[in-house]
Amino acid sequence: MDHFLYRDGVLHAEDVPVPEIAAQVGTPFYCYSTATLQRHFRLFDEALDPLEHLVCFAMKSNSNQAILKTLAAMGAGMDVVSGGEYARAKSAGVPGERIVFSGVGKTAEEMRAALEGGIRQFNVESEPEMEVLNAVALSIGARAPITLRINPDVDAKTHAKIATGKSENKFGIPIARAREVYARAAALPGLEVIGIDVHIGSQLTELEPFEQAYRKVAELTAVLRADGHDIRRLDLGGGLGIPYARSNTAPPLPSEYGELIKRTVGDLGCEVEIEPGRLISGNAGIMVSSVIYVKNGEGRDFLILDGAMNDLIRPSMYDAHHDIVAVQEPEAGSEQVPFDIVGPVCESGDTFAKQRNMPVLTAGDMVAFRSAGAYGAVMSSEYNTRPLIPEVLVNGDQFSVIRARPTFDEMIARDNIPEWLL
Repeated sequence: MDHFLYRDGVLHAEDVPVPEIAAQVGTPFYCYSTATLQRHFRLFDEALDPLEHLVCFAMKSNSNQAILKTLAAMGAGMDVVSGGEYARAKSAGVPGERIVFSGVGKTAEEMRAALEGGIRQFNVESEPEMEVLNAVALSIGARAPITLRINPDVDAKTHAKIATGKSENKFGIPIARAREVYARAAALPGLEVIGIDVHIGSQLTELEPFEQAYRKVAELTAVLRADGHDIRRLDLGGGLGIPYARSNTAPPLPSEYGELIKRTVGDLGCEVEIEPGRLISGNAGIMVSSVIYVKNGEGRDFLILDGAMNDLIRPSMYDAHHDIVAVQEPEAGSEQVPFDIVGPVCESGDTFAKQRNMPVLTAGDMVAFRSAGAYGAVMSSEYNTRPLIPEVLVNGDQFSVIRARPTFDEMIARDNIPEWLL
């Protein structure tokens, strides 16, 4: 469920008409719903009751400060994968004890910053990383709390580019070597082993891969405890998918996911962490764009928008589907015609949809890309010297620009000209 609905023939974000926002900020722009963000976080939080738990928002899906502050105010933790994301979480007021540091390529500088600024745990991905973290911790007289990310060799049945739990993926330590690596970690004086981490992929639409992975985690917990390790925290990752096409079968609900967690690891006496991103922010955002031209081609017609692949790259990168709707609600039974929906970037890959049935639109009409709140703005770029587009947050009948569109002068001023060219 989201809060982007038609009222009186016009698409609204909560209580704000989308054209009202467009009149202030121009198109294209991202728009997020506070009520949707809060509802989705609450569903996960309630799904894990009465287990001791922490829901850590996967910041890679959407790292705008206003989004982070909205979720942090509800008690969310943050899952970060870079020093920049750690700095953003801290800037948004998230305390270190609610920040989990994931990722395969943490640098010594990032480790030091997190240890000095406060961290809940590092999810360690490899033995070389473990050695570096130990050295950094000892150099500042600290002891780093860690889980080891275990690769359970489970097929997440998702897109190949976002699967992370198979043996050929770059993530984690093979489960067959877990005991050996945990023994090494326990022998390093700068590390404190506190638990196990697992994350098998993103946009999962079935629970069965989660069940396979979590049962392996439960078995490993018993083995490691028998080896003398104090396994008291299980980081179960994220990855639960969302319905990008409203005609598709809906993925499992957070409540069903929560029941699975309780069934597989709930009797271990461990604190549970999960790291949802997409399901919290995905349907909480839309991207609004205007039609520049309607072009009649040979055998097909094109809607050329002012939004492009640099603004929303998922269709180009993953062949991802986003429902695209007119901001002005079509009349019931009105004609639908197939269009290729494209942007102005000079690449054929700048295509959002092919032969998508849409109402008859003309230049100046607006469309909204649904389910654009995750991996939209965070993956955007200034390719073709196109400015990053505004982000707007709606709360009831209010809205605020939470990231402004830079001017061309501001973009160009970032370049430095060497003396010999002056």
